[in-house]
Amino acid sequence: MKILFFFHGGSLNRGCEAIVRSGVALIKKSHPEVTVDLASFNPDTDRHIPMLDSIFHDYNHQIKRFSWEWFQHLFYLKVFKDDRFAYRIIHREIIQRAAHYDVILSIGGDNYCYGEQQGIYEVDRCIKASGKKLVLWGASIGEEDLTPAKIEDLKQFDLLLVRETLTYEVLKRHGISRVQLCADGAFTMEQEQLPLPEGWQEGNTIGFNTSPLVIRKNPASKQAALDLVQHILDTTDMTIAFTPHVIEPGNDDYECLAEFYEIFKASGRVLLLPNHLNAIQYKGYIARMRFFIGARTHATIAAYSTLVPTMVLGYSVKSKGIAKDIFGEERLVLNLAEISDSAKLIAKFEEMKRDESDLRTVLATRIPEIKKMSQKAVDYLFELLKN
Repeated sequence: MKILFFFHGGSLNRGCEAIVRSGVALIKKSHPEVTVDLASFNPDTDRHIPMLDSIFHDYNHQIKRFSWEWFQHLFYLKVFKDDRFAYRIIHREIIQRAAHYDVILSIGGDNYCYGEQQGIYEVDRCIKASGKKLVLWGASIGEEDLTPAKIEDLKQFDLLLVRETLTYEVLKRHGISRVQLCADGAFTMEQEQLPLPEGWQEGNTIGFNTSPLVIRKNPASKQAALDLVQHILDTTDMTIAFTPHVIEPGNDDYECLAEFYEIFKASGRVLLLPNHLNAIQYKGYIARMRFFIGARTHATIAAYSTLVPTMVLGYSVKSKGIAKDIFGEERLVLNLAEISDSAKLIAKFEEMKRDESDLRTVLATRIPEIKKMSQKAVDYLFELLKN
């Protein structure tokens, strides 16, 4: 049995790394004989992920002007108003590789949360036309993300594995029947505990993560976040550990958090974790925090899964759905509009602090159950492959 993960952007996004790392580990744990390969847009960032059998560069081919492919593309576009030929050329690397596998796992994450994805749709059509099993792995999709074209694409999957109930309910409402509820595999990901940095208070350090993505979407959220950090320094004796989780050029948490660190370093109670750690190393630090505040979903999953009370600076269905599945409600999750309100941020922080004991109790009960739901993804996958 040969399995291929694809549409992976690379591991400079430690959340993407966590999806692949945990996915291959879950598969290999129960089916060690299976070959699991990865097609990546940035394979050099993925070499450290264990248990993968091979990693391939999934690069986009360019259609050169005045080439035979260019004229063919123009013909289809002008005569049939159809640009699918171009997408088949651009993505021919993955289309050709997919023919050599039994099942193709499209890394879900939030790939379907960013408008129309015509290239993805055409790759999916080609994979299905070749007779291969096509599975969406660990996806979140909101009502606002769905379009007729996207729904048509999702209906051709043999199996959709979604990581929280809000997505499950949305897809079911739209007549997408081959959907199963599991949980993000990152809940099961291991951790590596490195030495604690100077200034870390054991049992009294709070992690803080924000991102350029959130600040671009809501510029006023930056000042509100700064106000929250100042409030924590003024009203508690905690150390704040600024914690990056995505370090991609143009979308680099570290650059954003380094600015926060410079503003508050004179307090002597802030520190900045380095930007070269992998997903399990960041998780090792997060696991030793008293609280965590984060915008990046997989940073908050690292916290939840190690029983750390967490406040989510949420901006999509995934944050809300994951919290709802853990707590039965969207507890301590602020939406994009709310995170520019300093008073709301501070109130949520105070609520987290007040409910610390209760939050830990709920997490201790629910996280083992959530981890079992993560394993269900593999169970559903191999049920499909038996048929």
